[in-house]
Amino acid sequence: MKRITLIAGARPNFMKIAPLIHAIKSEQQKGVDINYRLVHTGQHYDKNMSDTFFEELNIPQPDVNLGCGGGSQAEQTAHIMIEFEKELLLNPTDLVVVVGDVTSTMACSIVAKKLCTKVAHVEAGIRSWDLTMPEEINRMVTDSLADYFFTTSEVANANLRNAGVPEDKIFFVGNVMIDTLLKNMSRFNKPAVYGELNLEKGEYFVLTMHRPANVDEASHLKRLMQEIVGNVQGKPVVFPIHPRTAKIFKDLGIEAENLYIVPPMGYLEFNYLVKNAKAVVTDSGGITEETTVMGVPCITLRDNTERPETCTIGTNELIGTNPDNVKPALQTLFDGNWKKGSIPPLWDGKSAQRIIDIIKDL
Repeated sequence: MKRITLIAGARPNFMKIAPLIHAIKSEQQKGVDINYRLVHTGQHYDKNMSDTFFEELNIPQPDVNLGCGGGSQAEQTAHIMIEFEKELLLNPTDLVVVVGDVTSTMACSIVAKKLCTKVAHVEAGIRSWDLTMPEEINRMVTDSLADYFFTTSEVANANLRNAGVPEDKIFFVGNVMIDTLLKNMSRFNKPAVYGELNLEKGEYFVLTMHRPANVDEASHLKRLMQEIVGNVQGKPVVFPIHPRTAKIFKDLGIEAENLYIVPPMGYLEFNYLVKNAKAVVTDSGGITEETTVMGVPCITLRDNTERPETCTIGTNELIGTNPDNVKPALQTLFDGNWKKGSIPPLWDGKSAQRIIDIIKDL
């Protein structure tokens, strides 16, 4: 039997783990001798940031929850490593599969390698080259340890080759998060706020912000918010606020008739909101991938991106973190001059099956 341990820790992981579980179950139904153990590190512990995803995406409850939420990044990394080491010693495996670039990804990769267990990294090779981003450090450490690299783009392949990764360890499989998006698009669920605010398709904006460069400095965040809500021609701006941002936002005193602060949403409700928006303003990486596939204009408040294909091929544009750049970007959108975009290669809903097919033969 081939034994696989899947690691999920934070909200973005769940969209990437779900199709892998479904692909494994499909193989099991064919009689393939493959099994998995789902480990939830507990990195995200708010129900709307975690548990909801297991329910909505039809993922079974994890075999174990390590309960490692809270604390500084160093504290959380250490906590995950301590608890995952215990877990892996009790439940040895042939392969630890980590996804994305969160703290759990890096921490579990370190533990696995120190216990001489092979590691596969799903979404390997993506780089922003910005070491002020914790996620970039997580990516670099994970890719320096991994044995197998599953990639979303040719750019990621090139990054790995340039780092000296052997060609036979790199597998261009596409984007598992898009597997989840395409599988669930028909199930998107209209959130209550849609009716409560009388929203109409193409007549509102969705906003998300959580990165330190945008939210840690109160005066900077306030200016960004003023530029966004003041230049959308009075259209509603719906802001499902990240817990990190909420702590800072409450003291800013920002009030605007067209700004609506709402709690974090589940996957199906949030993507209903995105799919029907005029545009999304964000500093997220994953959302830029989803907007690219859904054909929704995306304005990204970052100076760099680890997903350049969303800009070169998709609907995304980087405008930086300077609030002065917001108005011109929105004007381009309202003038009808936003690029149409297309879908990157292999973002076709079949990436997870490609990964499991490869793992079976490793």
